[in-house]
Amino acid sequence: MRAGEWLPLVRRLTGLVLDPYFSATKLSWLFDEGGVIPGPEVAFGTIDSWLIWQLTGGAVHATDPSNASRTLLYDIGRLAWSAELCELFSVPMECLPEVRPSSGSFGTVSSGPLAGVPITGVAGDQQAALFGQACVEPGMTKNTYGTGSFVLMNVGLQCPDPVEGLLTTVGWTLADGTTTYALEGAIFVTGAAIQWMRDGLGVIAAAAEIGPLAASVPDAGGVVFVPAFTGLGSPWWDAYARGTIVGLTRGSGRAQLARAVVEAMAYLTRDVVTAMTAASGRPVTALRADGGAAVMDLLLQLVADQLGVTVDRPRVQETTALGAAYLAGLAAGVWAAPSEVAQQWALDRSFTPDADRAGADADYAQWLRAVDRAKGWATP
Repeated sequence: MRAGEWLPLVRRLTGLVLDPYFSATKLSWLFDEGGVIPGPEVAFGTIDSWLIWQLTGGAVHATDPSNASRTLLYDIGRLAWSAELCELFSVPMECLPEVRPSSGSFGTVSSGPLAGVPITGVAGDQQAALFGQACVEPGMTKNTYGTGSFVLMNVGLQCPDPVEGLLTTVGWTLADGTTTYALEGAIFVTGAAIQWMRDGLGVIAAAAEIGPLAASVPDAGGVVFVPAFTGLGSPWWDAYARGTIVGLTRGSGRAQLARAVVEAMAYLTRDVVTAMTAASGRPVTALRADGGAAVMDLLLQLVADQLGVTVDRPRVQETTALGAAYLAGLAAGVWAAPSEVAQQWALDRSFTPDADRAGADADYAQWLRAVDRAKGWATP
């Protein structure tokens, strides 16, 4: 397969890019090189469909649109498996799971202490986090800070055209067939940079030390760190970029490097949100943040300063699990509509911009200069 030839089709139907990260390329290899022979006993699925199969004792082989839209085999506009893509990747359609609404019936638990309990909520992790953050209206945006970071924006009920540098995904589908779409920006390294500071450099002994150390200085002293350890994700998508530290002087120390790491997480968020705003035509009026690094007040303040919008941290940080529970509750009748779910969201703390706009923009311009130096560093 020549990626350049098929990429426009893949982008148009799936909202994704041709990358081994997604399922179809792996499944194609299993059939072509891995010795798996297609037949009635072969069933393919993402982790959710495997869990449903196990929980129902093999009675239900199903997934939801948010997970299906991560396989490179699902037409997110038609909300159906694509015969054209299945042929392209040599995947027999009969091995694929049934696609059911994210908030709907997936059978019941067949045995054990939960036998008879209905399964009514299924969603991909980041889409579930978007719902768990109660981003139920178009334009509402969340960022989950983990090893990497994932920024998702609710873009409403119409499937948008592919956007350079971003992914398009199904957010969720309700039992009445209503489907919400989202734009997604994947940032490969955020929390992993803190782990590198701890395990690779020994600059900190525990991840929790990064915030206080970074806050001990007013700025990074001109140091800029681009954490492109595995290339750059959205919106750059440069697999050949590499980690870069620029601006070091004799006065640079542990605190300045720690500050540069935290600042990079804010700049990377601005990269993605800027692309989303341009693509959607919707300004981000507030950002909801969750995940491990969201406990860091300095980080969320820096993000607010860079974006020029309020950043809200919820009381409940486990928003992926919460989103799945909300979807299940909708199907079970606990809540009547997403608007009722949104009323469950509770604020821990808001961070409002307090930096000089010109100063924030100048810092970001310096970041972009450093990104230019990191891009294309490795040899193809």
